[in-house]
Amino acid sequence: MNSNTGICEDNVILTDDMFERIGTKGLSSEQINKKSLTYWGDVWRRFKKNKLALVGLVLLVVVILTIYLGPLVSGKNYQFMDSTAKDLKPNSEFWFGTDEMGRDIFTRVCVGGRISIIIGLCCTLVMFTIGSLLGAIAGLKGGLIDNLIMRICEFVGNLPYLIIVVILSMVMGRSIFSLVFAMSLTSWVGTTRMVRGQILQIKEQDYVQAAVALGANTKRIIMKHLLPNTLGIIMVTITMSVPGFIFSEAFLSYIGLGVRPPETSWGALASAGQQRLMFYPHELFFPCLMIVATILAFHLIGDGLSDALDPKLRK
Repeated sequence: MNSNTGICEDNVILTDDMFERIGTKGLSSEQINKKSLTYWGDVWRRFKKNKLALVGLVLLVVVILTIYLGPLVSGKNYQFMDSTAKDLKPNSEFWFGTDEMGRDIFTRVCVGGRISIIIGLCCTLVMFTIGSLLGAIAGLKGGLIDNLIMRICEFVGNLPYLIIVVILSMVMGRSIFSLVFAMSLTSWVGTTRMVRGQILQIKEQDYVQAAVALGANTKRIIMKHLLPNTLGIIMVTITMSVPGFIFSEAFLSYIGLGVRPPETSWGALASAGQQRLMFYPHELFFPCLMIVATILAFHLIGDGLSDALDPKLRK
């Protein structure tokens, strides 16, 4: 071996027998290649690396399983009134205690959680759908369409929220549908403005201009290029909106505009428990505990999704 050139002076012929495959014996080149990941597969891979996000996901799953399977496990009816079991503290039979009518609080918290989460998710879905589409169209098209959508946003955004809810509750009655309709009527305005601002920045990127030059229609540009690149900030807004709508429902239930009895929700339970806080604090503690756990779970998941959905952080 020549140390100056690093070239072997002897004419040595290298053959396959002189080498040994390590870890790939019997595999073809196609099998050795790394398995390709889809977009959502890559999102899940990065999401799993965030430990707090996984904690939030587990916590949310526990809350959902509790509110849907809890009544089946306890065997109680949330409307059943037992005159011999009024205002009991948590015990082996009544896990969360009972209220002034002898109803099992654990079962009522579970049933109320279903209504609260359904209202929060439905309002968020309406907000996301309307706000994302209008914001994307306004940011991409610009001109007259942009001005028209923004003027509509200004008009709807200036409508008094509480007055609208009161009027709609009187006209449509106190029901889940009327609550969702009233709370989501003006909620999409902020999402529209946020998405529009993001689209105005993204649409000038080269890949968007290339898609326009290749003749891609507006729907494809929005769904394939614009919205996926705004999902990070949109997901943060969504995860903040779900607990926000739960709080709104709790406030409306507190002032008597929530779901109609005998149906209940976390807000209605918290409102009833607040009046008896001094003597029976467990009636307020458990609904509030479920609200806090749900909000914490959504916030942790939102932080994880905002990083996992950000295209700039992909590796």
